[in-house]
Amino acid sequence: MKENQAMQKLPPYLFARIEKKIEEAREQGVDVISLGIGDPDRPTPPHIIERMEQAIKDPANHQYPSSVGMLRFREAVASWFLDRFGVELDPKSEIVSLLGSKEGIAHISFCFVDPGDVSLVPDPGYPVYNIGAILAGAEPYQMPLTAENRFLPALEDIPQEKAKRAKLMFLNYPNNPTGAVADAEFFKKVVEFARYYDILVCHDHAYSEIAFDGFKPISFLEVEGARSVGIEFHSLSKTFNMTGWRIGWACGNRDAVEVLTRFKSNVDSGVFQAVQEAGIAALEGPQDCVEAMRNLYQRRRDVVIEGLNEMGWRLEPPKGSIYVWAPVPKGYTSASFAELVLEKAGVIITPGTGYGDYGEGYFRIALTVEEDRLREALQRMHDALGKVEF
Repeated sequence: MKENQAMQKLPPYLFARIEKKIEEAREQGVDVISLGIGDPDRPTPPHIIERMEQAIKDPANHQYPSSVGMLRFREAVASWFLDRFGVELDPKSEIVSLLGSKEGIAHISFCFVDPGDVSLVPDPGYPVYNIGAILAGAEPYQMPLTAENRFLPALEDIPQEKAKRAKLMFLNYPNNPTGAVADAEFFKKVVEFARYYDILVCHDHAYSEIAFDGFKPISFLEVEGARSVGIEFHSLSKTFNMTGWRIGWACGNRDAVEVLTRFKSNVDSGVFQAVQEAGIAALEGPQDCVEAMRNLYQRRRDVVIEGLNEMGWRLEPPKGSIYVWAPVPKGYTSASFAELVLEKAGVIITPGTGYGDYGEGYFRIALTVEEDRLREALQRMHDALGKVEF
């Protein structure tokens, strides 16, 4: 048998490769500390689990759910969104539930691009933006995210020929992997650009609730005109430690939501209703667990920044996400430095090239391990590397 051309272009998924490296090192007896995968290490809050325990016993939840999601779940989303961002959404036409935001982000390309069309994807960026475009037959055009431009794409540098062929633009702030954030002024420029070239903006807001030092990320949909050109993807995974539950939503432009819903009705059968009940409990329940989670990640961020800076880095603390993005020392590539740290310190870090060509020269640390293990990982790196130069 022969795989199709799209699959031939598709590399192994980044985090599957990381998991393989961890397994190989542990088979050799290495006490590996993995700072590679952004999977929260704390359990889902008890009140969410309790709602799931109740809902799973209800026979009404044992049947097929709807592809768009329970109206009560979408109403909970709309209420949370209004309280959090001041944006009013119609739960019947402007929200669709997702099997985690990753699913919707991958599938949106199948809804709006044809072979030969262009998708504008950030580089470095979450690999699924690029992967979805490739699988749908589109041409991904990498928008460089550079430190000089605060890891925001320079819209004016996108060639007009590419912009005219573009159907989608993916954005993600707070950003994975860089931890960068965006403001209303940048989003206003995006709205103008998208309106001029007739592009659907897909803003991945998975880290909307993970921000530090008093910073509060805004929604793309808060900006005037954004709903006419964009949708936003949200996830309960990072906010409520629910990565394994697979629940999220897309919201915003009602035409885009309708098309995505129509696609999903043909390829999946929606989110298990008991999980949606748990999602309602998360959105409507006490939010002190979210504040505690933010404080936890801020403490971990500070440990990593302090530890790296003691070795010679000169990093500013990121304002959002659960990652620290740092340059590799002089004389190393992203891959060679990651290999060195694993070999000499037994620590997994993610090479920046896993997120795109413009990730070369960087690595990512995920703040998803206990503080004492973070300190141990940094001490091991210090013992192995000493002072580094740039």
